[in-house]
Amino acid sequence: MTQKRIDLHMHSLFSDGELLPSELARRALVMGHEVIAITDHVDYSNIHTISDISDAIDDINKNWEITVVLGAEITHAPVESIPELAEKARELGAKIVVVHGETLNEPVVEGTNFAAVNCKDIDILGHPGLITKEEAEIAKKNNVALEISARKGHCLGNGHVANIAREVGNDLVIDTDTHSPDDLITFERSIEIGLGAGMTKEEIHMAIVDNPRKILKRHGINL
Repeated sequence: MTQKRIDLHMHSLFSDGELLPSELARRALVMGHEVIAITDHVDYSNIHTISDISDAIDDINKNWEITVVLGAEITHAPVESIPELAEKARELGAKIVVVHGETLNEPVVEGTNFAAVNCKDIDILGHPGLITKEEAEIAKKNNVALEISARKGHCLGNGHVANIAREVGNDLVIDTDTHSPDDLITFERSIEIGLGAGMTKEEIHMAIVDNPRKILKRHGINL
């Protein structure tokens, strides 16, 4: 039996993705996904849109053999606002909260990684670029997983993130940060992304299977 993917970082057209939640879920189902989280970009301008897709998610979960989880990605927000935005996202129903980390591909505000790992409402620090050992240690203490990204540009820091995580003992996840249909990947491609980051087969299995399940279980989602 082919192993199914869990991807906890995807976007719909409710931020800058190209697809409705239903089409995103349908394409992910056909590509062999068991679970996806729709984590549209938010700051104070649009955080209330988190709840706008909850009915669509409920409809998908009732009718299709895929679990779609409501989430949010706090993106390019002032570092001082991250804790309050995360708390607000939870209040609006977000099960998975991601922070758009200090990727090498964009001018993310310095200090974003530090603010994210210090916030216990955060599940995943997305594409954290050249994260420091100190930040990784705080992330481990607060159960914030670090992301190995399949997305072009964001993946530039993958090798560094994998090495830091190995040294510190962080949980890793391999996500796509999907914005368009072409961003979706298979389970086998996830393995290749991990190998490209210099991860061992055991580390890759943890990042693709065990760690996402651990995050979901923490929020009452048992697979």
